[in-house]
Amino acid sequence: MVNAVLRAVEQYDMLSPGDSVIVALSGGADSVSLLHVLISVKEKYNLNIYAAHLNHLLRGIEAERDEHFCKILCEKYNIPLYVRKRDIRALSEERGISEELCGRDERYAFFSELSSEFNAKVATAHTASDNAETLLFNLARGSSVTGAKGIPPKRGNIIRPLIFCTRADIERYCRENFLDYVTDSTNLSDGYTRNKIRHNVIPALKELNPSFELAVLRFCESAALADDYISKSALKLIERAKCDGGFRAHTLDSAEPAVLNAALEILCKQKADFTAEARHISLLKGILKSGGAVDLGDFSAVCKQGILRFSPKDINSMPYNISFSGSFEFEYNGAHVKVELDNSNNELKEFVFRTRHSGDRFTFPKRNVTKPLRKALNEQKIPSELRDSLLLMSCGDTVLWCEGLGYSQQGEALRKSNNLKVIINKRGDNNA
Repeated sequence: MVNAVLRAVEQYDMLSPGDSVIVALSGGADSVSLLHVLISVKEKYNLNIYAAHLNHLLRGIEAERDEHFCKILCEKYNIPLYVRKRDIRALSEERGISEELCGRDERYAFFSELSSEFNAKVATAHTASDNAETLLFNLARGSSVTGAKGIPPKRGNIIRPLIFCTRADIERYCRENFLDYVTDSTNLSDGYTRNKIRHNVIPALKELNPSFELAVLRFCESAALADDYISKSALKLIERAKCDGGFRAHTLDSAEPAVLNAALEILCKQKADFTAEARHISLLKGILKSGGAVDLGDFSAVCKQGILRFSPKDINSMPYNISFSGSFEFEYNGAHVKVELDNSNNELKEFVFRTRHSGDRFTFPKRNVTKPLRKALNEQKIPSELRDSLLLMSCGDTVLWCEGLGYSQQGEALRKSNNLKVIINKRGDNNA
């Protein structure tokens, strides 16, 4: 098994000389084996090894037993152990998510904190068997190619040295090295979806192919390569389709279906913080051809006049009242806004950042023409579905600056006399 670990480490460049590594230690056979293997190659890579254990407080005495076991084990190997207790049941109810998902979130948050503190990589004990279960779980839920990648051997500072090892390899390694470990009683129950796959589906597939888990690994590697290529192509497509105010529908619609699907998934995540399912992608592809709108949670995707746009449904008036000299910053609608103003004489009134109101008027600085803000936005061909979410700065009823229009005549005067600057940065685009 050590050779399989070293092969994974070398193939995916998991370790470098002098690395610090935090082992995610549950006390089970997988994580105990991982800790033992890393200790055995400690000198080879000149590693600094730590361990972390999260007590989920879900299994009463058994959970305390696991924590105690990890403490004794780390004392035996002279490995620093960091323990955190979290009431996963209460947290999952509070967040409205499953205990399984909540536990995962809390574990990785804990590992991330330690990783930052020690500038260390985090080693988790995921195996080829876990990977096979994950793939089947994803397929059962209707996954795309992205889900077919299974568990990545390396993701950021998270490494999985056991990814080429099966559960049978782990059990044999424990026997050969006389390693004690604890067993989570919930792993024996079919109450969890993954356990159903582990106890019922995997054994049936292994009757067809005893090396099923390793065959799945090869498939996942191929899927990862395909997904990487499609994702890069999708990002290039998004860049080609980008235009003022949105994305050209014809450019998107003319792409290969796999690339278009990936591009729409990316846009939903980037522009609406929404994880699109197959039905959303199908609807989005429909409006690219014929126009219309698709509900994306707090946002709507609207295709009108050949342009696909993403806009928030409900935008409340901004609560930012400012009266200051210097700079003021805040986040709004996916953008970072920075305001600079010289008000050292304290003569200026309070300013407000908000969205448009009925009756707002805008005076164009060069033309000395005042128009209703609605007409000013229409004149600049700003799409109607975006107008209610545009940010503006006003003093009383006077609009000084408006996103998409810039400074009004009054705002231009303040820009010159009081060094007023409004800088809005949306995903790397600067507009003042």
